[in-house]
This record gives sequence, structure tokens and C-alpha cells, in this order.
Amino acid sequence: MSKKVLIVDDDPDVRMFNSTVVEENGYTPVEASNGEEALKIIKKEPPAIVLLDVLMPKQSGIRLYRELKTDNALVNIPVIILSGVAKRTFLRSQKALTEFGDKPVPEPESYLEKPVEPDELANEIKRYLG
Repeated sequence: MSKKVLIVDDDPDVRMFNSTVVEENGYTPVEASNGEEALKIIKKEPPAIVLLDVLMPKQSGIRLYRELKTDNALVNIPVIILSGVAKRTFLRSQKALTEFGDKPVPEPESYLEKPVEPDELANEIKRYLG
């Protein structure tokens, strides 16, 4: 059975693109359209890795990332941030949340700014899943 890759993005076209890259590289894509939906999936059946957009309705990728990296049961799931938001903006938002009393979180394992090339995405996934 191939490893599951959770794709979290509110844009159906981006989810389809990412799912295609995931499938073509021998993994099983699982999709969620927001952080809230993704968290339910993760808690029910943790994926091997998460591809995470930052800006989404309901629960943003910023909050979901923070939740994943502060929950002892989920902290070891690798996360590739895949977003149109610049990495420094994402890191600034995490720092701001920490200053408001939340726990500090590590930087993402990987951060790719959209648009991303299929080979670049595939190589990042393979880096963690082999």
C-alpha cells in the first residue's frame, strides 16, 4: 500500500494538480479543502506527509501548522508548505502568534512558493518519503 499524502488547499485546481503529481510518483493523495477538514482526516488516519496551503477559509494553514507542531501525537508528520504567501510572511505570523502566548513552533520542514513545478514538488515529497 502506498504512502498517503494529505493535500490541503481551498483551490480545487491546485488540489487536482497536486493530486496528479502525488499519484504519478506512486503515492496516494487524500484531499481537504481547509484546515478544519484536514485536522479531522489527520486525527482519524495520519498521513505520511501534509502539503499545506497557508491562506484558506475556516481554519488557515497558519493555525493548522501550529496545531500539528504543538500536538505530541502529530508533531512528527512532515509538512510541506505550498503557498503564494512568502516564507518570511508565514514565519512572521508564527512569531506573532507565539508573542500572544502560543507555544513557539519550528520552521516548516519545507516551504515552496506557488507556482511550483511538478518536478520540484515531487522531489520535495520524495525527500521525506523516499
